[in-house]
Amino acid sequence: MVEYLYPKKAEPVEVAQAPVLTFPMYVGIAFVPEGPASHYRDTLLLTETEKLVLMREVGKHFKQYAYVKGIDLLPTQYLTPGGSFENLEQLRTMFGIDVIVLLSYDQVQFTDTGWGRYGYWTLVGAVVLEGEKNETATMVDAAVYHISSRKMLFRAPGTSRVKNSSTVVHAEEELRHDSEDGFRMAATNLVVNLQEQLDLFKEKVKSEPEQYQVAFKKGHTAESVGLGKLDSSWLLLSAVIVGILVCPLPHRKR
Repeated sequence: MVEYLYPKKAEPVEVAQAPVLTFPMYVGIAFVPEGPASHYRDTLLLTETEKLVLMREVGKHFKQYAYVKGIDLLPTQYLTPGGSFENLEQLRTMFGIDVIVLLSYDQVQFTDTGWGRYGYWTLVGAVVLEGEKNETATMVDAAVYHISSRKMLFRAPGTSRVKNSSTVVHAEEELRHDSEDGFRMAATNLVVNLQEQLDLFKEKVKSEPEQYQVAFKKGHTAESVGLGKLDSSWLLLSAVIVGILVCPLPHRKR
């Protein structure tokens, strides 16, 4: 994720603007491309079909909410390694999406005697993984970005640890099974956390107007997109934003 959004930077740098969320939203879902420095290339490399399974599961959770108008599942080929927010703007223009869910994954297998340590940067800072012999540590991450403001609305991580022992003869086969099991477990954990974050996001939009400026597309109201009744100060702010908001992109491809 960091390699894609912040290429050639030692750590993530946040330059987001205050977002103007226009409801209902169109949401894109995609896996970030694997760059040359990917750490899981020798252990876990998902096919497009396997990626699509998780993308569909994530999409089902977004579809539960009236504030989501439509979902686009974007093949990884549309994302350029190191493409950053300029690439996301291209996707916004091409598909007419307002928000994108960026999925990424990483996996480390510790197979030597004793224990090992592996560290790297994530969107929320440095992470250090410590493992024992024959341990597989997996992380799957979903970061939800409002494209035009470059604001991360929320993220949902999924993690797993698989410990195992094997003979020398069957070591490679066992590690491959651990790799697959680790991803499935981390993906399940991510979906659970994603549902929680979606519920929290809905409440934050309603209760924190200073953080999320909100407008509605023609023919929609707070009630129609599932936000319920809002206080008068929120409605005043919303009315001002609607008056200055640029019209949504007219050429959305479905």
